[in-house]
Amino acid sequence: MDPGDRARLLAGEHHDPHGVLGAHPVRGGVVVRVLRPWAKEVAVLLPKGRRLVLDADGDGLFSGLLPLLRKVPAYELRVRYDGDDLPVDDPYRFLPALGELDLHLIGEGRHEELWTALGARVMTHQGTAGTRFTVWAPNARGVRVTGDWTYWDGGALPMRSLGSTGVWELFVPGVGEGALYKFDIARPDGSHTVRADPMARRTECPPNTASMVTDDHHVWGDAEWMERRGARPHHEAPLSVYELHLPSWRPGLGYRQLAEQLPAYVRDLGFTHVEFMAVAEHPFHGSWGYQVTGFYAPTARMGTPDDFRYLVDALHQAGIGVLMDWVPAHFPRDDWALAEFDGRPLYEHEDPRRSAHPDWGTLEFDYGRKEVRNFLVANAVYWCERFHLDGLRVDAVASMLYLDYSREDGEWLPNEFGGRENLDAVAFLQEMNATVYRRCPGVVTFAEESTAWDGVTRPTDQVGPGGFGGLGFGLKWNMGWMHDSLGYVGKEPVHRKYHHHEMTFSMVYAYSENYILPISHDEVVHGKRALVSKMPGDWWQQRADHRAYLGFMWAHPGKQLLFMGQEFAQGAEWSVDHGPDWWLLDPSYGAEADHRGVRDLVRDLNTVYAATPALWERDTSPEGFQWVVGDAAEDNVFAFLRFDADGSPLLAVCNFSPVVRHDYRLGVPDTFAAWAEVLNTDAARYGGGDVVGTDPVKTESVPWHGRSASLRTTLPPLATVWLRPA
Repeated sequence: MDPGDRARLLAGEHHDPHGVLGAHPVRGGVVVRVLRPWAKEVAVLLPKGRRLVLDADGDGLFSGLLPLLRKVPAYELRVRYDGDDLPVDDPYRFLPALGELDLHLIGEGRHEELWTALGARVMTHQGTAGTRFTVWAPNARGVRVTGDWTYWDGGALPMRSLGSTGVWELFVPGVGEGALYKFDIARPDGSHTVRADPMARRTECPPNTASMVTDDHHVWGDAEWMERRGARPHHEAPLSVYELHLPSWRPGLGYRQLAEQLPAYVRDLGFTHVEFMAVAEHPFHGSWGYQVTGFYAPTARMGTPDDFRYLVDALHQAGIGVLMDWVPAHFPRDDWALAEFDGRPLYEHEDPRRSAHPDWGTLEFDYGRKEVRNFLVANAVYWCERFHLDGLRVDAVASMLYLDYSREDGEWLPNEFGGRENLDAVAFLQEMNATVYRRCPGVVTFAEESTAWDGVTRPTDQVGPGGFGGLGFGLKWNMGWMHDSLGYVGKEPVHRKYHHHEMTFSMVYAYSENYILPISHDEVVHGKRALVSKMPGDWWQQRADHRAYLGFMWAHPGKQLLFMGQEFAQGAEWSVDHGPDWWLLDPSYGAEADHRGVRDLVRDLNTVYAATPALWERDTSPEGFQWVVGDAAEDNVFAFLRFDADGSPLLAVCNFSPVVRHDYRLGVPDTFAAWAEVLNTDAARYGGGDVVGTDPVKTESVPWHGRSASLRTTLPPLATVWLRPA
């Protein structure tokens, strides 16, 4: 062997080990070279029982000549270690197992099924079963596969470089599902780093960090759901979301155990969708899943990828859509994961001012690099296609859009036009949304975006006044509504009149985007208090405010999202370590009825909501909303009408004062003779004072609030009432 080839092989820096190892015709026969560190003897086994013991050349290299042969014969190896004599198929007798089209698409940054080309893939290649390993590492001097089947010694399995794409490949016969592996990468400076596979579709359970060879076996039973989902555009359909953190919803349960409990619970409450907090693999449990190291792998803490599919399938068969939080904004710096993956900045931007996230100590993706953009776009498609997810909520979009996000002057670089917009991130988000919507009918994407960026939910091909095409999301979290409305209800009723505008301001911009109203996990942790605990007053008043607020939220234009535990007025903040306080619903607990009443209200809110198109059909149309009275600050009263596409109305009246208001007159359309209560948050079964209207309220020809007719009704204290034409 050429001394240079030998040195590079042993150093793990050879770009073409297949050109040296394996069997090759030479003058006088066929030479066989094998690299097997720690082997005592290597023999070549040929047809008809012929056997050739190879010469030991030192450093784990063995070689020998098969004389008088003109072409490479069929053969296998017999490798003897201390106490073991093993048959082995030679990895270096195989042609590349990755096609030219795959390489072309990877090079273009347009491989929409990247998970089929990179990572570990179980397959039969040239008639032999095994696993193809591929990894993108363009700065590496060499890459080797190491795994539990090699006792984590990667010296025997150097990979070959497949040209200018930066992809390295090796087909390893005999390796199948369940095998653990990593990549040993020779960095540009000659040092080595051992890394988990960025494309791993399954991982070891943390704190272990190895990747695992896997394949999909789940047989889906949700064909009916998949066929009809998205039949109506999401912004014109009922959408009520129950957000939860899977590991702590019922601590200790795996995906399959959750599938026995979660669908029934959510269906009973009437939510149309669940939203899982980040599910992709992450090393630190306390990050809640938002510092991802395994972007293609559901966390192994609760089971296998097929177990996760089983959970999604069970929810679909119960008629419940599944959304998931997706985190393309940043990744952690763990030295076995993505950070400086091949010895240089690769997934992150090479300029620290663009790569270091100032808030979370993490790294931001380089959205301008086509391969990185491809990694993320394909990842979004992967979750939707391979796990049948119905939507992705994209985390921390604002931090992606602005170059100066959480940075002071001098800590950021402007874009090519001198602006603060991250043009690469804009292009990435547009490509991601366009690709997901094209490939995955019925899927919806959500943006957690906290600024006034123009066109978050505008189509990507429609340019706005700022010169940008829309980002292409289906819905945007209404963080302004959340902040303002929580600020209002957190005030003592006597002070609310000075903050009345905080409840009405959302209607100034309500139709600038397609909104969802979030009371999410972020609002019930870190000293912000649980929803009921934000309310002033004694326990009765807190619960009354809680119920009135939910009634206001469900009637307000926009979809709604509620985090677990808030549906039964849990008083404590959420903790990732123990989850919701389910004991509050134990019949033996003295105040159980108080919490059960709130949960019953949430069920009824969802039931009436789903059956009332006026509450969702025209969420994004100004014609679907009219104020009845929006300036009754002294009374702490808000009243508005919602209309469906046919003009059928629902009247919502919120009294955020602790006094009963008798004979309260409200202007209403004169086309209906009477109105009847369909929901009252003060009902006794919800834990209220039971100031309810049992009889329809007649419309009177008394002009009021700018209308020619009006009605008089009694407003219960700290309550929301919904009325429909009788």
